[in-house]
Amino acid sequence: MMILFQLLCLASIVLSHPTVLENPVDVPYGSFVSPVPSSTSLSPTATPTPSSTDARIGRAIIDNHCKIPIYIWSVGTVTRDPATVLPGNRYGETFREDHETGGIAIKISTDENGLYNSAPLTVFAYNINGQNVWYDLSDVFGDPFKGYPVALSPAEPPIQWAGGIPPAGSQVRVQDLSEDLVLTLC
Repeated sequence: MMILFQLLCLASIVLSHPTVLENPVDVPYGSFVSPVPSSTSLSPTATPTPSSTDARIGRAIIDNHCKIPIYIWSVGTVTRDPATVLPGNRYGETFREDHETGGIAIKISTDENGLYNSAPLTVFAYNINGQNVWYDLSDVFGDPFKGYPVALSPAEPPIQWAGGIPPAGSQVRVQDLSEDLVLTLC
């Protein structure tokens, strides 16, 4: 019985791991096209929840157009291992629910240990509600992309920070769960 439980946990970890892409191509959920740090410390608490077996679930995608690596942590009930995204590469994860925290916060830093040393972070947060995904973009502890453009699309009204600094007011938007959201940095 214990072996079956361990296999189910391992399968859940593999299926819920994000993807770091070396080229901007469509990668199915759970596929890896470049080395991604393995993790054995994750528990299977956050999973995608399609309403039907044929429904497409969109993805949160981060394009790194900066000249430096960026570091990404996907945070829900569990904080996933960090992903290092080199210049010209992208990160992607299929939208998923986390019933314990109410949503997922993708925290992005230009500092390799930024999540743990209070470095400036850009936070791309989302929450699934039925067939919609509510999302938000904000900075905490400073502005890691100050001086560089930041844009999240599609968004209506647009979310575009020409100088890498968020404007005052809410940046919360909603869209259909089946659509991808792309955050472009620099």
